[in-house]
Amino acid sequence: MADLLQHIENQIESRQLLKRGQKILVAVSGGLDSMVLLHALEKLAGRHKWKIVVAHFNHQLRGRASDADEKLVRLTAAKMKLPVVVERADVRRFAKESKLSIEMAARNLRHEFFARVARAQKIKTAAIAHHADDQVELFFLRLFRGAGGEGLAGMKWRSPSPVDRTISIVRPLLDFSKAELSVFSRENKIPFRDDATNFSSGFLRNRIRNELLPLLRKKYQPGLDKTVLRLMEITGAESEFVGEAANNFRGSECQFGQNKKESRREPAAPETNFEKLPPAVQRRVLQSQLHELGAATDFELIESLRRLANVFVSAGAKISVARNESGEIKLRTESKPEFNANELAVKLKGRAGEMFFGGVKFNWKNLRGSEREFAQSKNQSRLTSAAAKIGKEIFDAEKVGNKIVIRHWRAGDRFQPVGLKSAAKLQDLFTNAKIPRERRRNLVLAPAENGEIFWVEGLRISENFKLTPQTKRRLTWRWRHNRP
Repeated sequence: MADLLQHIENQIESRQLLKRGQKILVAVSGGLDSMVLLHALEKLAGRHKWKIVVAHFNHQLRGRASDADEKLVRLTAAKMKLPVVVERADVRRFAKESKLSIEMAARNLRHEFFARVARAQKIKTAAIAHHADDQVELFFLRLFRGAGGEGLAGMKWRSPSPVDRTISIVRPLLDFSKAELSVFSRENKIPFRDDATNFSSGFLRNRIRNELLPLLRKKYQPGLDKTVLRLMEITGAESEFVGEAANNFRGSECQFGQNKKESRREPAAPETNFEKLPPAVQRRVLQSQLHELGAATDFELIESLRRLANVFVSAGAKISVARNESGEIKLRTESKPEFNANELAVKLKGRAGEMFFGGVKFNWKNLRGSEREFAQSKNQSRLTSAAAKIGKEIFDAEKVGNKIVIRHWRAGDRFQPVGLKSAAKLQDLFTNAKIPRERRRNLVLAPAENGEIFWVEGLRISENFKLTPQTKRRLTWRWRHNRP
C-alpha cells in the first residue's frame, strides 16, 4: 500500500495535479478503480490538508445493481466521514430522446452532474479514476473511429471539464494498470462492485477490452500495453508541437482580421504563408478555427478546406465554410442546399481517351475481351471508398455504349450496385455506405448511353454493367481527383 500511495503522491506533486489545502471532488462509481482512488486520496488527505467531497451518479441502467452501487458509495463515504452528493437519471430514456448511444448519453449526464456539484461546492478540481488500461482501450477506440494525433494521444493527467472549462479534471491513476489496482484492493480489503455491463458485447469498448486486446497480447505482442502507451506519449508530444506551431502561425500577424495574443514561445522566424506550412500544421490551423465556429471537424472537411482556397464546402445543415489564401476560414449559411447541375457529355470514340470534370481526371480504354482475359480481369473491379483519390473499374463496354454523361448526384437518382437485386435511391445508398452528407453533392457519377447510371464514385460498380463470360469488349475506367 505504501508503494502505491507514494507513487500516486509523487505523480500528484510532480504534475501539480492538486494543491495543498484545496477542495477535491472525487467521482466514485462504486467500481474497483474509483474505490481505490477514493481510498488513496483519503489516506493522503491528512498530510496535504485536502478536503474531499464524494460524487456518485446513478445511471439507473442495471436496476437493483445500480442501487447497490449507490449504497456502497454512501456507506463508504459515511465511514470516512466525508460529504457525499448523489444524483439519479434515466440514462436510457435520455439517450433515446437525444438520439445518442447509451455510452455517450451516460458520459454527458455524468459530466454535467460533476460540473453542477463542483460549482455548488465551489470546487475547481474533480478527480476521476481513469487508469492505464483505459488509455489503451481508448487508443483503439479512437483509432477505429479515425481520430488524428490529438485524439490518439489519449487522456491527459489534467484537462478541462467538457462541460465547464473552469473546472479541471485530474487523473492520478493513469500510471497504473487494472491488475495493479486489483492487487492493491485485495491487499487492503477495499470493497467494490463489478459492473456487469462491462462484459456486454453490445459496446465497442467492451469488445476491444474483452476480445481484441487479449487476442493481440496473446498472439501478437505480449507487451502491447507498454508499446501503445509509449506511442500515445510520443503522439501526444508531437500533437502538442503541431498545436503550438498552429497557434504561432495564427498569432504571427493580424492576418485573421483581429488582434492576436502573444505566443508564449515565439519561433525565431514564424511561417506566415499558409500554403507553405506542413500539412499537419495546416490541418490544426483549420481545425482550431472550426472548433471556434462550432462547425464539424471531420478529416474530409478539413482536407477539402486545406487543398483548395476560396471553395465553399458543406459543414452541416445549411452551413458552408471556405478558407482564403491566408488560411482564414469564412462561414456562410445557406437556405437550401442545391444540387450541382453541371454535366459533361462524352463520346467514347476510338480505343482510349481522357477528360476532366469536377476536379477529377478520367482515363478510359476500350479493349477486346476474350474468355482468358475476362477470367484475369473480372476480379480487378473493386469496392472504392468516397475518400479514394485514385480508382479503377472495368465494365462491359457494349452495355455502356458510346455516349455517356459525367455529372453530380441529383434528386431522384437511382442506382443498382453489384449484388443488389434492384435499383435504390442514391441517397439511401450513400447513407448505408456512411458517406458524409456534406460530401455527397461533390461526388461524380456516370450514366450510360441508355441513361442508366453505371458508375458512382465511392460505391460498387453497377450490377447491369459488370463483366460476364459473354463480354466482348471491356471498358477500363480510371480516375484520379485533385479535389479533396
